[in-house]
Amino acid sequence: MRRLISLFAAVALTATACNGSSGDSTIKIGFIESLTGNYAPLGGEAKKTVDLAVEQVNTAGGIAGRKLKLITLDDRTAPDQGVLHFNKLRSEKVTAILGSTFSNVGLAVEPLAEREKIPYISLAPADEQVKPVRKYTFVVPAISSTYAEAMLQYFQAHDITRIAVAYDTKSAYSKAGFAGMQRLAPKYGVQLVRSEPYETTATDFSPVFTHVRGSGAQAMVAWASGAPGVTLAKQFPTAGLGIPLYMTASQASKLWLAPVGKAGEGVYVQSAIGVVGAYLPDGRLKQAIQQMSQPFIQKYGYEPPQFAQDGYSGVKLLTAAIQKAGGTDRKKIRDALETLTLVTPCGKYTYSATDHSGLRPTDISMNRVKDGKLVPTDWSRTRIAETARAAG
Repeated sequence: MRRLISLFAAVALTATACNGSSGDSTIKIGFIESLTGNYAPLGGEAKKTVDLAVEQVNTAGGIAGRKLKLITLDDRTAPDQGVLHFNKLRSEKVTAILGSTFSNVGLAVEPLAEREKIPYISLAPADEQVKPVRKYTFVVPAISSTYAEAMLQYFQAHDITRIAVAYDTKSAYSKAGFAGMQRLAPKYGVQLVRSEPYETTATDFSPVFTHVRGSGAQAMVAWASGAPGVTLAKQFPTAGLGIPLYMTASQASKLWLAPVGKAGEGVYVQSAIGVVGAYLPDGRLKQAIQQMSQPFIQKYGYEPPQFAQDGYSGVKLLTAAIQKAGGTDRKKIRDALETLTLVTPCGKYTYSATDHSGLRPTDISMNRVKDGKLVPTDWSRTRIAETARAAG
């Protein structure tokens, strides 16, 4: 009888391990992030709020009494490192994996997560991760094409019909955003009169500005992340183009605002709704933002930037799915994610069988830099207030 009981116990433990559990006491969560390399400043901000969210969950008693155990690995801003770390996390039998801020790493890890049927919560915005939908991959930030559509909606509302676009040919995020603009521009009556590719290593944007000059563009859009976003913006005022500069959410951070300095004044910058949470009316959305922002400010002394919003929201989405699934069975967590509706600092997510990105253009704010800070435009203030009210 004792041997039979021992056999049953061994089978139960094996089944639990295969479903991604790490035993009764903890739930293992993998976290692959760029903590060194070109994307380290971005990944470092995400790590701060991933750690914060995990700490909050555990302080509150965990999930059904089980604490989260976070295993953090540095992808060094390199896709091959992301692959190596995925394999390590698989061997650790993690319940799920939070993915890198760097889209190129996300695109390398995503097919492995699909093959192994491990829920993958990506902190990168590249469209290709979820278009077409993959069963086990879900994206936290608004995807690039959603940012593109939100910007085109702003242009339509302000009678901007001709734009020039510069984009990084080595960034999956930038390429997807540019492709989204090309595809969606006719819908909003906007024409791309000049398209200027550049590489991540670019340090002189005068050739780009020269080509834009005389194109008839009413505005210039820059799809950039990391160093090129800073360099382009710093060189833009001296180019004398006489048109405004619009940048995407990769610049919604002190990591861009601080080094750009006075050159950033007047530049338009998109962001997740949580970045400008102070301008929202009271309600569930603002409460979700404050739950993250207040302890973050207390600890670090500044407002949580774009990448911090994504990291925190990723943990919240995953823990809500584990709770809804009633345990650590990976398939049940996947199914729970696909039917999940949750208010987070990034907005109200509504995942479905046909939508693994969950956010809408209305979850994005168009801001303008004023005195070194991001201030929502009047158009966006009205829009994000409506979004906040809809969230409850």
